[in-house]
Amino acid sequence: MENNRNFFITIALSILILTLWQVFYMNPKVEAQKEQARIEALRQEKSQQQAQAPTGQATGQSPAAPAAGGHAENIPGTPGQAGIPGQTADSAANGTLTREAAVAQSGRVKIDTPSLRGSINLTGARLDDLYLKDYHETVDDSSPSIELLAPSQLKQGYFVELGFTGNDQTGTVPGPTTVWKVEGNDTLTPSTPVTLTYTNEKGLTFKRVISVDNDYMFTVDDTVTNTTGTPISLASYGRVTRFSPPEHPSATYVLHEGLIGVVGDDGLQEIKYSKIEEEKDVSPPKSKGGWLGITDKYWAAALIPPQNETYQARFSYFTDNRSRFQTDFLADPVTIQPGQSTKIENHIFAGAKEVAKIKTYEKDLGIRQFELLIDWGWFYFITKPMFYLIDWLYKFSGNFGVAILLVTVILKAVFFPLANKSYASMARMKMVQPKMLEIREKYADDKVKQQQAMMELYKTEKINPLAGCWPVLVQIPVFFALYKVLYVTIEMRHAPFFGWIHDLAAPDPTSLFNLFGLLPYAVPPFLMIGVWPIIMGITMFLQMRMNPTPPDPTQAMIFTWMPIIFTFMLATFPAGLVIYWAWNNTLSITQQAIIMKRQGAKVELWDNLRDLFKSKTKPAE
Repeated sequence: MENNRNFFITIALSILILTLWQVFYMNPKVEAQKEQARIEALRQEKSQQQAQAPTGQATGQSPAAPAAGGHAENIPGTPGQAGIPGQTADSAANGTLTREAAVAQSGRVKIDTPSLRGSINLTGARLDDLYLKDYHETVDDSSPSIELLAPSQLKQGYFVELGFTGNDQTGTVPGPTTVWKVEGNDTLTPSTPVTLTYTNEKGLTFKRVISVDNDYMFTVDDTVTNTTGTPISLASYGRVTRFSPPEHPSATYVLHEGLIGVVGDDGLQEIKYSKIEEEKDVSPPKSKGGWLGITDKYWAAALIPPQNETYQARFSYFTDNRSRFQTDFLADPVTIQPGQSTKIENHIFAGAKEVAKIKTYEKDLGIRQFELLIDWGWFYFITKPMFYLIDWLYKFSGNFGVAILLVTVILKAVFFPLANKSYASMARMKMVQPKMLEIREKYADDKVKQQQAMMELYKTEKINPLAGCWPVLVQIPVFFALYKVLYVTIEMRHAPFFGWIHDLAAPDPTSLFNLFGLLPYAVPPFLMIGVWPIIMGITMFLQMRMNPTPPDPTQAMIFTWMPIIFTFMLATFPAGLVIYWAWNNTLSITQQAIIMKRQGAKVELWDNLRDLFKSKTKPAE
């Protein structure tokens, strides 16, 4: 009975790990390859279209584009957002244009903060040149900084813009082609806001003050003064526009990348790039509060409209002239009497999705459910506490890897009563093995009486035959939560452990098949079996040998090969997860041995190892 129970537990755990491996590694890998192929096909199609386009359009001059300072054209077929500008004169990408050349094409205000560097385009007052100082492309701090936003002239164009929609009474209002003037300071820092001004042909004056904190939040205060002599009505808009999805998409089975927002009564909206390409337009009902934008795995650009004002949000995909993804909002119109002014305050988040800072912004600015910018997943009630516990321990240890080890110890302590009861039941089951064999022999021909006698024995000896399942079942949600934390939270990105582990969120970079780097050749990805996966496999092997070898040859073979199979599978998982698994196995072996010894049951580990490796005598002929 015990061998069958262990066999079924092992099979269940194997199915679980195989499923996780398929869902979190193989499926995302295939999906990423498909997405990459789709992006490449889209690029080739765009190149062909540009090659076949008329000369003026090929060079980025859209026939319908307005002159600087003129009315921006409307996006066709979207009456709900008729005032929000669509394609602009600089939107057609020039494949030969460098980023430096694109930035130099217009006047700019420099951005220099502890966390950000870049510039604001004075044409449209557009935030389209932004780098994250604290984050780099690789674990090497000398590698390039992360590029978040880029000018629209580039293929990877990605920008945030605020503007207005007007009418004949207002005259020309600030839009994508408006050239703003700088008043005073021309460098945006946390202590020095910048002021931009624009006055249209009817005397309507716009004053924009842009400020930024030490991190990733921009505040944009627009003051509109009506000096026209008649009442005017106008509405503000904001948009986040991106021309291409990420070149290296993440595992979208694990987290969301694409258009996102908390708008309306429906709450969180998560729309993948592929979905919006099919639907073209998703427009929730008008709402107050919330936010909307575009998110990557670790970074995001989001608009935060005034939380007490009504606005119409929209998530869109456009194919006119140049395809692009866009999230935007259009506020309700405001009326300004002659000689009066009105002030409109918007916020723009552009940066890394750091948990503490996102939470602070939500609290200090009153942004509804801003923390959902981080994809905690359906099991957030497990994932979030897991992160906060690891982060709290990190503050004491200074190392996220050590924090993971400490979390494992804490979890073992929390679930000790359950594990103690489980292992004690297993120990008692070992001690009554002779009685169980006696019952099997006595009722060999009557399975019903055999089961009845077994149940009576369990009751008398206070044994729960399913007790061994509980440690495994408890480990499942912990495993998933830790995987999610390692994969989603930016705090784990490039977080080192000790020795060769420089990124707990990435697989162990060493491989047995080149002697862990001693031999000078690269190893195929499927042979990247590093030191920690091997340690994990050894601990799993030892844990399985704590129990007698199953008499059934098939079960025995599965028990023998399973640690090897798991070693290969988990080698592709984040190193932090493999370290957790190895450490958890080690603690489980120690715990089980101590409890079994206290119960008077024999620990089978050393006998099993001796029987496995000792030379077998050849049968006499």
